[in-house]
Amino acid sequence: MDADGTEPGGAAEEDRRLLRARRTRAALATAAVDLILERGLAATTVEAIAARADVTRRTFSRYFTGKEDAALGFVRDDGERINAALRVRPADEPPLLAYRRAVAAWLADRDTPAAHLRPRMRRIVGLLDREPTLFAAYERIRVDAQEESIRIVAQRLGADGPEDLRPAVVVEAAAGVLTAALRAWARAPGDRDAAGTGLADLVEQAYAALTREAASAAAHPTKEPRTTDL
Repeated sequence: MDADGTEPGGAAEEDRRLLRARRTRAALATAAVDLILERGLAATTVEAIAARADVTRRTFSRYFTGKEDAALGFVRDDGERINAALRVRPADEPPLLAYRRAVAAWLADRDTPAAHLRPRMRRIVGLLDREPTLFAAYERIRVDAQEESIRIVAQRLGADGPEDLRPAVVVEAAAGVLTAALRAWARAPGDRDAAGTGLADLVEQAYAALTREAASAAAHPTKEPRTTDL
């Protein structure tokens, strides 16, 4: 028995393994961001990232599929946190509002701040418009997170199979708003708001715009086109 009263190989040891894994993953992600911003994406190799993080190339492959995936690890982490917040929203909230409030909770969390508050995140997000492979990795990560969001919303709505489009429509609209706000934040000129404190405001503005447009469309429904025999 260990000094802390736990059996070898028990819960405490598992917790230590998980902590080591999280630290290794974070070190690799930080190294990827640093090297890409120092050298450029093309000149950055997986081997260099592993060396900077003081791990082997094989260890890198346990955590990430490539340098782009490592540099955007924060996107996956934040997507998981948004989904976790979405799962615990009150059952009687409309799904679009639930997603919006889940995003707000993620942005307001000061115990584990959202990744955009970290140094250099604006510069990495800004590279999405200039680096096709980085953008492709971002899209893959974003789609993975949205697929989970769709499953959560489908459960909330009691959706009956993939033919029910409501969950996908809600998530695509809500997540699209977040992406638009994030990229607008990254494109802000100069060093204004370099700490990222303005992203929450941009997100609220974007969701308000979506709500206004949806209300306007609902007030002017499109008439069904008439079909005629040819």
